[in-house]
Amino acid sequence: MLRQAACSAQRRHTTEAACKAQTRSMRTSAQSWHPRISMREYQKQKQQGANRFGSFVRLVPSSLVGSKPAPREPSYESVPREIQRPPYACSGTPPGAWGLQAIPRLTPHEVEQMREACTIARDALALGGTLVQPGATTGEIDRAVHSFIVGRAAYPSCLNYMGFPKSICTSVNNVIAHGIPDDARVLADGDCVNLDVTVYRNGFHGDTSAMFGAGRVDSQGRALMDVTREALGLAIQACGPHVPFSVIGETIEAAVALHGYSVSRELTGHGVGREFHQNPLIYHHDNEEPGVMEPGMAFTIEPIVSQGSSSGVLWPDGWTVATMDGGRSAQYEHTIVITDHGVEVLTE
Repeated sequence: MLRQAACSAQRRHTTEAACKAQTRSMRTSAQSWHPRISMREYQKQKQQGANRFGSFVRLVPSSLVGSKPAPREPSYESVPREIQRPPYACSGTPPGAWGLQAIPRLTPHEVEQMREACTIARDALALGGTLVQPGATTGEIDRAVHSFIVGRAAYPSCLNYMGFPKSICTSVNNVIAHGIPDDARVLADGDCVNLDVTVYRNGFHGDTSAMFGAGRVDSQGRALMDVTREALGLAIQACGPHVPFSVIGETIEAAVALHGYSVSRELTGHGVGREFHQNPLIYHHDNEEPGVMEPGMAFTIEPIVSQGSSSGVLWPDGWTVATMDGGRSAQYEHTIVITDHGVEVLTE
């Protein structure tokens, strides 16, 4: 995932430099943490929604001091020298793949190359899911998934992407996206955990994520996860050659609205292939985004669905985005490719 903020249809017609400026540093339209709000007041605001959103532990920042990690090239001990690294692995700065660039279309041979990265990502995600248990830490899960990926001669795409310090994203309960794995908190019984895994292999990225429950998740949490997974499935079924991209958002928003949920308008799906993030942008809500799907186009669909408001607040670590009202959020994601006759899910 680690999506850059969505450029609107109008922005797509700006210069590439302007678009990059709008999306640098992984900024979303989420509001940044306001230093004048005390931790006590933040916790109080979150507690007010307890009965409405169910029984779970709300996460809050461990510090109010801004502490976004600086880019740091992975050591050869962490990622062996013989493993191919993406261009940003050293500096943390990805090449520009937005702006006026056309939507890439993969050849059949390129699809097969990309399939390997997607398969490793799928299997790494499944491994991580088995480790989501009360008492485990997201840091432990991150290290296990990292070892799995490099053990298959692949690179964990999140690592040092724009300076992201870990190999996967782990978003728990009220965290919408981009949670940084750590060992400071153990998973509690009832936690809803999203693991987001992207793998680089053969010069291509494969991106996927899913929800896992730690122990006994309450009925409201299970319902949220079920509806989100079903909405992703419906959106994938709607895809095919010459289908407008806007159909994806229309399908998802209609599906989740039936249950009183909201879908994020701040974070999007994206093209994926030789670049981690590239055109097209995939909106998961009702939209008028132009363009149609064509055979060979590969992209992610990854709706983020929230119990209450989908608006997010950016934590001081510069990455973690949590719901503003403290409600839980869920996300499922697949990488798909449009074929001559329909669609193929590469991470399934």
